[in-house]
Amino acid sequence: MSDYVEIYTDGACKGNPGPGGWGALLVCKGVERELWGGEPATTNNRMELMAAIRALGELKRACQVRLVTDSEYVMRGIQEWMPGWKKRGWKTSARQPVKNADLWQLLDEQVGRHQVTWEWVRGHTGHHGNERADQLANRGVDEVRRA
Repeated sequence: MSDYVEIYTDGACKGNPGPGGWGALLVCKGVERELWGGEPATTNNRMELMAAIRALGELKRACQVRLVTDSEYVMRGIQEWMPGWKKRGWKTSARQPVKNADLWQLLDEQVGRHQVTWEWVRGHTGHHGNERADQLANRGVDEVRRA
């Protein structure tokens, strides 16, 4: 039986584009692990994607994952848009290159390693895991701005 892991992710950006950060809270068997990072010039959507990519990448073996995000962009991309993008060679229905295709491809690779259930929550409504991920993403922004 593979481990069951809950992951809460969030991205933040001060300006869009601007300095950005990502954060993730991983919970497995009651043990919590916090991850965060940032980039000096990025977008909120890229940071939302990075949070999920880096969190899934931390898992050393295949796991059952419940990934909770407040990003409609990530949710719709993974559940609605990605199958078409892949069929069209990472082009949109208008035959334009998919924005952030590099990160979508990395996320697709990470998702393929696990059994992932996606869940969307409204941000900033007091959801414990989402609030922690938001704090971690903002820590990532702060560290980039101080560097």
